[in-house]
Amino acid sequence: MTAISQGRTRRAALVGAMCALVVTGTGLTGCGSEDPDAGTNGVGKLSATEIQSKTRKAATSAEAVRLAGSVVSNGRTYKLDMRLKSDGGTGSVTSEGASFHLLRVGRHLFLKADAEFWNHQDGKSGGTSADTAAADKLDGKFVKVPSGDPAYKRFISFTDKDVLLDGLLTLHGSLATDGHHEQSGVRTIRISGDKGAGGTLDVSLKGTPYPLLLVRAGDAGTLSLTDWGKNFALAEPAKGETVDYGKQLPTS
Repeated sequence: MTAISQGRTRRAALVGAMCALVVTGTGLTGCGSEDPDAGTNGVGKLSATEIQSKTRKAATSAEAVRLAGSVVSNGRTYKLDMRLKSDGGTGSVTSEGASFHLLRVGRHLFLKADAEFWNHQDGKSGGTSADTAAADKLDGKFVKVPSGDPAYKRFISFTDKDVLLDGLLTLHGSLATDGHHEQSGVRTIRISGDKGAGGTLDVSLKGTPYPLLLVRAGDAGTLSLTDWGKNFALAEPAKGETVDYGKQLPTS
């Protein structure tokens, strides 16, 4: 092999190595005439409006989803890890240091928390011995939330797949595509509202175009959406696992 051909071979190998490394957190690019949408579901070639329409349809049609991350609402930050489907949901919610478990089966909503949560009812701590005894009784038990209780209206949205996704999967302002990316090893196309100020949404380029990562407008939280279509068991807690609170739940 001549010196010239050896040099060309080395240069070709170097270019190939560089192409293989051009996969970054800010985008996925190729070298030469490589098509970034090759081998994908093709949604990356659509307009941002068309992508949003397809991903909404995919999300609505899916039997189930897991949603985890943070949501800022009315000045309060909620950390969520919820599994949702059409007839209910289950998972944990944390806000301002208070954590609790939500379970909804049909229209029946249950809340489970530890004694410390119940002992801080109505925003107060250090209650009476009777309060402490009541909190101990509720520790680790499911409490059925009355449908007329303000807490019911406040928390049921966290367990409603369609309502939650409809509210979250909304980008504000003018829509545009924002490059090819990758989420947990899955190639995505990103769409954004007002160049990112109105939020961004990463949509899967593999198989069904499910939304995989949402960054909400105005620093209002970031959520990952996984386990699309993966069913899970959902049943009301056994009688021995439930306790009647006996009055309206705390408003704090």
